[in-house]
Amino acid sequence: MPRNLMTDVPGVRVGHAGDQRLASGVTAVVFDEAAVASVDVRGGGPGTRETDLLDPAMTVDAIDAITLSGGSAFGLDAASGVAAYLREQGRGYAVRTTRVPIVPGAILFDLLNSGDKHWDRYPPYRELAYAAAAAAASDFALGSVGAGLGATLVDLKGGIGSASATYEGTTIGALAAVNAAGAVTVGDGPHFWAAPFENDHEFGGRGFPTSLPTAALVPRTKGSVGASTTLVVVATDVALTKPQAKRVAVMAQVGLARAIFPVHTPLDGDVLFVVSTGKRPLTDSVLGLMRLGTVAANVVARAIARGVYEATALPSFGSLPGYRDKFGA
Repeated sequence: MPRNLMTDVPGVRVGHAGDQRLASGVTAVVFDEAAVASVDVRGGGPGTRETDLLDPAMTVDAIDAITLSGGSAFGLDAASGVAAYLREQGRGYAVRTTRVPIVPGAILFDLLNSGDKHWDRYPPYRELAYAAAAAAASDFALGSVGAGLGATLVDLKGGIGSASATYEGTTIGALAAVNAAGAVTVGDGPHFWAAPFENDHEFGGRGFPTSLPTAALVPRTKGSVGASTTLVVVATDVALTKPQAKRVAVMAQVGLARAIFPVHTPLDGDVLFVVSTGKRPLTDSVLGLMRLGTVAANVVARAIARGVYEATALPSFGSLPGYRDKFGA
C-alpha cells in the first residue's frame, strides 16, 4: 500500500535522529543496494560532501546512502557516521580487500535557531548520523524531525517532507529538508505555492487563492547570509545512467521553484540529488526521461509543502509557529 513517502520506491529506507536541546539533527537515506546517482546544485551557498563524484564524468557510478544534516559545515561530519554504520554491514565500493561506503551529503544552516550549540570539542552530528542510519526503515516521520528538526523559513517552522507518485508502473519519491530563505505560503495566508500540485489534501487541501495579494509577490527572506537551504533527494525505480540522473535532477529543481518564493538565492544552499535503484527499464531515453523529470518536479513541490505542513513549533524557537499552529489543520 503506498505511503506517499519516498520509501514507496523499493530498496530505499529513511531514518532520523535529533537532539531537542541542540535543535538540530540528521536524516539518513540508505539504499539496500548501491544505486546510481547524480546531483544538481542551485543555491548560492551550498555545503556538500562527495558530490563531485556524482558528476557523470567521474568514475564511481553508484552510492550507498545520502546524508542530510543540520549544523552547517559542522554537519558535514554526519556522512562519516553513516559510512561507519555501512562499513559494519560490509557495504561499500570495493578496493581490493577493503570496502569504502560512498555517502554523499549536504547540510543546512540552523546554528542561529536558539538551540544549544555549545557542544564539546567535536560536534554531535557523526553520532546522530550513525543512529539515523541504524533507524532507517520504510516508515518514517515527517515535520520537525531529523535534518528538519531545526529548520525554519521566513515566517514558519520548516521541516522534513516527503511525497511519491506512480505512473505506468514507475514509482518516484522525494524527500525534502525545508529550511528556505523565503516562504512556502502565499503572502500572509494559509495557501501553499505548491497547491496546484497537491494530492488528496496531503497539506491541508486549501487550494490556491483566487487572486494574489500584491504583497505576496514581494520577496521576503530571513535576511541572514548562509542561514538557509532546501535539501532534496529524489528516488526512482527506473534504471538511469549518471547523465540521465543528472538531467532528471535539473528538471526536478523546478519543484523548488513551484513551492518556494523566492528560491535559489545567494542566501540558500539548495541541493537536489537523484537516485535510481534500477529495477525497471527506461522505455524511451528522450520521452521517458522527459516524463520522469516532469513528474519528479511535481513530487518535489509536494514534498516541500508537506514538510512545512507537518512541522511543529519547538520551545527553543520562541514565537516562530508551525503551519497548523498558525492556520489550523
